[in-house]
Amino acid sequence: MTATITAFERSPDGGRGLARDMRVRWALEEVGQPYEIRRLSFEAMKEPAHLSCHPFGQIPTWEEGELVLFESGAIILHIAERHAGLLPMDANARARAVTWMFAAVSTMEPPIIEREAASYLERDRPWHAERLPVLEERIHERLGALSTRLGDADWLDGGFSAGDLLMVSVLVRLKGAGLLDKHPNLAAYVARGEARPAYQRAFDAQRAVFHDRSVN
Repeated sequence: MTATITAFERSPDGGRGLARDMRVRWALEEVGQPYEIRRLSFEAMKEPAHLSCHPFGQIPTWEEGELVLFESGAIILHIAERHAGLLPMDANARARAVTWMFAAVSTMEPPIIEREAASYLERDRPWHAERLPVLEERIHERLGALSTRLGDADWLDGGFSAGDLLMVSVLVRLKGAGLLDKHPNLAAYVARGEARPAYQRAFDAQRAVFHDRSVN
């Protein structure tokens, strides 16, 4: 049965691949599974039909028969557990890959999202100039720890895994902000992720939606 995932009808990221459906698309491309997309307007995301799938009215969701999931990390874990290619066969390595999945969405992503929100919502506030360096210092602390752990390795723990997929998806949000400049091994890590054919297929599919909607 082909799964259906939800995505923005008009993504606020301008087609840069930052919306969280992108990471689910990438996972499906990595394991070679087909999928369908249901595009939602911001209004539709708050209607009862979608809230029954995602109680917080966000995207993406996953629908496959009677199974409905939300939260991109949970969806990717579901995909990785069912299809080879995103989790190692060795039990200990598998557990470590799952740990990196949680680290990406629980440790690395929150301060990055907080900085983005401050830039969008608080730019005109009198405290913004003082608060932004504090937020960026918090990000640098976590980037520094991640950089040290990665070292000169290609991926976080041996071969590419769902942990890397999520971590790269999170770090991509820093491109253009200058925050990866102090950590060249992380910049190279992100570039390796973006260079994967599965990432490129997912990115092209997500960007095509933006262009289609921009023309209409």
